[in-house]
Order: sequence, then C-alpha cells, then structure tokens
Amino acid sequence: MSFLCVLFAACLLDLLFGDPRWLPHPVRLIGWFAARMEQFTRRLPISEWSSGGLTVALVLLATGCACAAPLLAAAHFSRLALLVCAALLLWTTLAARDLISHAMQVHVALGESLAVARQRVAMLVGRDTAQLDAPGVIRACIESVAENMSDGITAPLFWAFVGALIALPAGGDYPAAGAALAAMLYKAVSTMDSMFGYKNERYLRFGWHPARLDDLANFLPARISGFAIALSAPLAGGSLSGAWRVLLRDRRNHASPNSGWPEAAAAGALGVQLGGEASYFGKITRKPLIGDPLRAPAAAQIVMACRLAIAAALLCLCGFTAIFLAAAVQ
Repeated sequence: MSFLCVLFAACLLDLLFGDPRWLPHPVRLIGWFAARMEQFTRRLPISEWSSGGLTVALVLLATGCACAAPLLAAAHFSRLALLVCAALLLWTTLAARDLISHAMQVHVALGESLAVARQRVAMLVGRDTAQLDAPGVIRACIESVAENMSDGITAPLFWAFVGALIALPAGGDYPAAGAALAAMLYKAVSTMDSMFGYKNERYLRFGWHPARLDDLANFLPARISGFAIALSAPLAGGSLSGAWRVLLRDRRNHASPNSGWPEAAAAGALGVQLGGEASYFGKITRKPLIGDPLRAPAAAQIVMACRLAIAAALLCLCGFTAIFLAAAVQ
C-alpha cells in the first residue's frame, strides 16, 4: 500500500508546513504558463472561444508532461525516489494548513483592527472588502473556508484517489504516480478557472472552457464536501439537524453549481446566514441567501468553521481510503 503511505505523508507535510513561500510552487508555475498561453492563443486567427479551449488543452498537456517527467526520472533512479517525488507533488496540491492559517488570521485581526481584518479576508475572497463591516468579514470568511475546503482539500484528495484507482491494475507503485498526476491536473484546471473563469467582457467567451471544466471537476467533490460537513457538524460544536436541513434546502442558492453545497452545510451547522449583497470590482451583486440568521455573526464562528473543515476533510480521507482498500483487495 505504498500509495496510502505517500498520500498520508503528503497530508502530514501540508499540515506541518503548508505552502512554503520559498519553494517554486507548481501551481504558481502553472499560473505563469497559463498566462503565457493566453497571450499566445489570443494572437491566433481563431475565435476567443477557441483560444480559450486551446489554452486549456496546452496547459493540461504541459502540466501532465511536467508532472510525469520527474516521476519517470525518479522511478528510473529508485523506488524510494519515486515515492518521495509523488509525495512532494501531492503535497503541493493540498491547501489545508494555508486555508486554516488565513482564516485564523482574520479571526485574530477582528479582535484588534477591522481594517486589518478586511485586508486579511481579502486574501481569501474575490469580493471587495474595503467597506465590509465586522459581520460582513465574518460571513465572507466562513463562505471561503467552506468553499475552499471543497476546492483545496476534498477535490485534490478525490482526484488523487481516482488517479490511484485507475493505476491500481498496473500494480506496484503506479497508484502513487497516478495519484500525483491526477491531483496536479486538477490543480491546473482549478488554477485556470481562477484566472479565466470571470463573466466579464474579457473572459466571458475565452474563459468558458476552464469554467465548465472546473464545474465538472468539482461536481462530485463539492457534494461529498457538503455531506461531510453536515456529518461533521457535532464534532465542531455545530448543529447536525441544521446542517442537513439547510443543505437540502439551500444547496442550489448559489451562482456556482457546486459552491452552494459546502456553504449551505456550513451555514446550517453554524446557524448563520450567508450570501446577500456583495461588491465585486465596484459593482454590487445580490446573491441568494443561504441559511437562517439564528445567530449573529461572531468571530468565534470562524474557529468553528475551521474545525468543521478539518473534521470534514478527515472524514473524506477516511472514506476515500476505505474505498481504495476495498478496491485493492478485490
């Protein structure tokens, strides 16, 4: 079960060290390459829609090759080198420590300075934060923790297990390599969506492919995250019944086909209401409400949201592991 050893090592590295800023992080390299490919494909005599599709194909191809090359080189050197390489690559796809760290920085700042809290929550969300009051900062932080628990933890784990299951028939250490490759390809999709998936004049057509591909890649992870958050609610001091009620009622109250699932479960577990008015690039957007205002937003709820995200992520990891072990023994 070398794959599981690699996966648990990657999770441990993420929890201990997060995303060291001194490392040349692969996701940043993917973002750099995607920006260069956008410039290249936009100069071609094709439509914006086709340029976006070609950019996605080139970035995924480059990511796959760039990930496979060190894995093949390490495998040629030794088995241990392959496993270490796979663990390091998987580590870079996970974002649990950074997510919790950023959220807790917002929590601490709320007790010191609203201006600092606005600056710190801006690192987590895409909305304008300069005019947010304290409840607005708290709601934005909870929404981000719930959504990014799915995008930054559950989804990479999900695709790592998918890659491992696909490579399982090959035996040996192939599942570990397959997991690293699949998780990194997911991160490429997620990175392109964060860069190009805007519904504005520049990216409405160009960003269609990465946005739709990201929706597809997160379809199952988002739903798994929603159920995991609901099941984990009592472990974080939240309401199990509230989480299920709001999840089933409000999961579609979101512009994204996926983000509403974890956000609804978190809102119900914490007894807060999310959504409502938000400013993006200076323009007010009225989002559907998620949850019920049973409790006024409080800084302590950020801590509860972080506990909820970690508990749900551990539940997902245990569930994925059980599925892999069941498949391995057949």
